[in-house]
Amino acid sequence: MKTLVRGLVLFCLLAAILPASAQFRHKDTENQPRSLQGQVTAGDDAPLNGAVVYLKNTKTLAVRSFISQADASKQEGMYHFTGLAQNVDFEVHAEFNGQKSDTKTLSGFDSRAKSVINLKVPIKK
Repeated sequence: MKTLVRGLVLFCLLAAILPASAQFRHKDTENQPRSLQGQVTAGDDAPLNGAVVYLKNTKTLAVRSFISQADASKQEGMYHFTGLAQNVDFEVHAEFNGQKSDTKTLSGFDSRAKSVINLKVPIKK
């Protein structure tokens, strides 16, 4: 009987502690900046260096840009943005020679520290 009571007490303590620790972990990740990266390609899937990638913060309407280029691993058409706020939606699209990719959204509900969104500009290279 004592073992059963001890087991129930231990279970109740764990049930009270685990949700509280998860709540603190979530608050810590809210303050961590996140990043977005990806590759810009043409309609034929060829990487596009020199495409302008626009990132808009939908809360403040601030826009940042990046010109796609080869990254450190020499992969062509890459872009990246760092220091992005958590809990904010961002819209991203690319433009190249007057053509524009579809606009995609990085959701504020996406809690990953590093997100990847590839963009395709509908042109033939």
